Amino acid sequence: MQPWTTLRQRMAQGRIVGTFLKLPAVEAIDVAAEQLDFAVVDLEHSQLDELEARRLVRHGAALGFPVVVRLPLPDRDRVNRILEAGAAGIQIPTVRRAATVEGLRDAMRYAPHGSRSISLGQAPAGYGAIGLAEFLERQGDGPLLVAQIETATTDDSLEQIAAARPDVLFVGPMDLTVDLGLDAERVRARIDEIAAAAEQAGVVLGGAGVDREAVRYDVAGSDIALLRDGLAHAARERRRR
Repeated sequence: MQPWTTLRQRMAQGRIVGTFLKLPAVEAIDVAAEQLDFAVVDLEHSQLDELEARRLVRHGAALGFPVVVRLPLPDRDRVNRILEAGAAGIQIPTVRRAATVEGLRDAMRYAPHGSRSISLGQAPAGYGAIGLAEFLERQGDGPLLVAQIETATTDDSLEQIAAARPDVLFVGPMDLTVDLGLDAERVRARIDEIAAAAEQAGVVLGGAGVDREAVRYDVAGSDIALLRDGLAHAARERRRR
């Protein structure tokens, strides 16, 4: 079963929980795979390079653990390389237009559903061990497309962006909070608008630290932040003794 199929099935049943990965360590994948449903390798806010990201993706694939990759820009060549490494999907930040979603989906899907270039010399195709017809059949609905909404306004309406059918409409609360001048009430109202647009379109709602029951794609912090919290807790406990 393809990793994106696994994630779609789990989201249809309820909430899935993951974390951002910012450290170039396969051990982070090992630990995440024991506790979580997925991880998001972060190429937007980390010191990771693409080679390190692909190595984390390949390790996740070897474990049968779905790994999505957050890219700062929907570059077609990079999207193709990341997916050929075995990524479960692509997460793209600061989406303002429906055309961004449509263009990314086109880059992620093979014809006739998109224009992604195909090769069987990649890990998901067994480096040629899987025939072309079987490989295409295995694609199903294609890799997961996660569109982040993290601005006070968008060029197209939220309804238009949701109607472009991303798999997940993801609330980016940090940038959203800054864009709204640290006004908690306005942030809550904007999150309500995003959640309503997702529900109306039948699109999964996602977020990082977003306190909404409707969230089904839930990213809990990051490996480095959780490591810091764990170390701080351990230090406090030891110093009490």
